[in-house]
Amino acid sequence: MIKSNFFFFIYFIFFPLNVLASQDGSNYYAGIIFSLFVVTTLTITYFASKKTVSKDSFYAAGGKITGLQNGLAIAGDYMSAASFLGISGLVYFSGFDGLIYSIGFLVGWPIILFLLAEKLKNLGKYTFADATSIRFEQKYIRIIASFGTLTVVLLYLIAQMVGAGGLIQTLFNLPYEYAVWIVGILMIVYVSFGGMIATTWVQIIKAILLLLGASILAFLVMKSSEFDFNNLFSKATDLHVNGKSILSPGQLISDPVSAISLGVALIFGTAGLPHILMRFFTVPDAKSARISAAYATVFIGYFYILTFIIGFGAIVLLSNNSLYLDLSEKLIGSNNMAAIHLSHAIGGDFFLGFISAVAFATILAVVSGLTLAGASAISHYLYAFVTGKGRTNEKKEILVSKISTIVLGILAITLGISFEGQNVAFMVGLAFAIAASANFPVLLLSIKWKGLTTKGAVIGGFLGLFSAITLVVLGPVVWVEILGNENPIFPYKYPALFSVSIAFISIILISKIDKSNDIKRRERLFNKQFIQSYISKK
Repeated sequence: MIKSNFFFFIYFIFFPLNVLASQDGSNYYAGIIFSLFVVTTLTITYFASKKTVSKDSFYAAGGKITGLQNGLAIAGDYMSAASFLGISGLVYFSGFDGLIYSIGFLVGWPIILFLLAEKLKNLGKYTFADATSIRFEQKYIRIIASFGTLTVVLLYLIAQMVGAGGLIQTLFNLPYEYAVWIVGILMIVYVSFGGMIATTWVQIIKAILLLLGASILAFLVMKSSEFDFNNLFSKATDLHVNGKSILSPGQLISDPVSAISLGVALIFGTAGLPHILMRFFTVPDAKSARISAAYATVFIGYFYILTFIIGFGAIVLLSNNSLYLDLSEKLIGSNNMAAIHLSHAIGGDFFLGFISAVAFATILAVVSGLTLAGASAISHYLYAFVTGKGRTNEKKEILVSKISTIVLGILAITLGISFEGQNVAFMVGLAFAIAASANFPVLLLSIKWKGLTTKGAVIGGFLGLFSAITLVVLGPVVWVEILGNENPIFPYKYPALFSVSIAFISIILISKIDKSNDIKRRERLFNKQFIQSYISKK
């Protein structure tokens, strides 16, 4: 059955790729390179499916991924379409302010490296909820974890789907909806058949390709500027509509509250992303978890430097080039396509094909990790521990995960089509705000504060989640741009400064007044967790 399904999906992918190859030369290259990636990853998925026979292998790859492999996989999971397409597009549009996203995405990693990585591995089994539930009531803590996880996953998935749709639409003149469906079906295949093993290797391959492609693109940009940053920035300020102001903050984010709020979302949100935290359970021990976080930090930091160079290169080489501009002097396909157009301007048809295929592969790898995290929230949190009270059959749990994968895939496709045209970096920023508000406070305080209670974690986590979502809906993007109202009720695009504060304050206050657990019992359970967090699992 698996074998027949595998070959069916190969045929399914090759049909649209044959269509792509019948277009102009650049499309042909992209179709061929992407075909190779798809065939390689589907082959990996096929063999991974034979090893995915238990919960341990489905959720955590059997804990057999090395530190270097996991570091690459984390980087592959984290360096999303929002990073590659969105940040370079933001730099192209607003200059220096695009760097705020890069710095924010990166700064969150020391928190994971020094505070969370080892403890997560020692405390948990498959997900971060396993780690937080040691001294709390399983049912309620997993409910809040599932809501936080699913919200973050869906927002993140929307960003990836929008990026995929825009990419294919621009390159191949195919309907936006068609591209979204291709990505959705492929991610369902990767996750439902191969689980974490397949997802890991898809992410590793994608990380290598993306780092290689971005390095070449940045190198060619610097070569065109004689490897002189002053020359690059000087040309950019001469050509950009905002002139020298693009070298200073304030183009994208004009007030300090928004800047701080965005920074809070990106820094703390990184440490609350469920699909990233899940990766620390794929390594054999805590040392490997720390090593993988260190490798990921290096790879990701290097990559964000490249996106900044690529963004300024796009300003220099695309701003006055009518080949890449529409009648209104805006980039064809929106600012998200800056890196894609730049690859053609600087490297011709073949390099356009390569970068396009890499960008598409990037989206596929990220959505696979997201979908697996979302499926685990439904099967491992809600089904296994909330409805099944921890006594469910392992095969049934895996089956529920696969069904959840299909449902999430269809939902992601639907939402991706609905949110067409949204800046993917902004969408990810919202996902980070949710993660920072709902997941991070509960995770951090559960590990570091002995006074935390179940009521405090659950109610405070829900308040963080609810406030973040509410403020996003009432803010300028959703309330004005999407819903069409004249003025926003909440004046800031990014709610994290307020929602994270609400989460932390409410968690602490509710825990302080909660008398449902005696102090001695709290201390005993905390001490048990504390000791366990330092005992490495093999």
